[in-house]
Amino acid sequence: MEEEKELAERYDRYGAMLYRLCFVMLCSRQDAEDAVQEVFLSLLTSKPVFRDAGHEKAWLIRATLHRASDIRRRAEKRNVPLETAENSPAREEGGELLAAVRALPQKYSSVIHLHYYEGYSIQEISKLLGLPAPTVGTRLARGRERLRQMLKEEA
Repeated sequence: MEEEKELAERYDRYGAMLYRLCFVMLCSRQDAEDAVQEVFLSLLTSKPVFRDAGHEKAWLIRATLHRASDIRRRAEKRNVPLETAENSPAREEGGELLAAVRALPQKYSSVIHLHYYEGYSIQEISKLLGLPAPTVGTRLARGRERLRQMLKEEA
């Protein structure tokens, strides 16, 4: 009973953020929900021990990014463009910029999402993803440059 309560508290604390992160990567509500559920299932079954709340949050973000990448790779192998899928949110909401962020490679889209949509600093993203801060800064700069190029081409 205590375990369920603790998991529910974690879900309340991090679920929405993890869902948004997956949604940006996957362009599908259903896939994003599945990814988040699988991460929390993994949390429940593996029972990792965390040093503190920051370590817990970093573990959840990394696990979510890995799971979303797996789902994205599977979708690419099926060779069905996510933007043309029948229930694709890319067709319903978000606009041009969000669609461009979704089209970026995962290493750029994840740092851009965490920085601009979730409000994390480069130092915080560095800790969350286990990357050196200069690497995060470089990915952010390169991702912004790719976005600029993509948006110029579309205009």
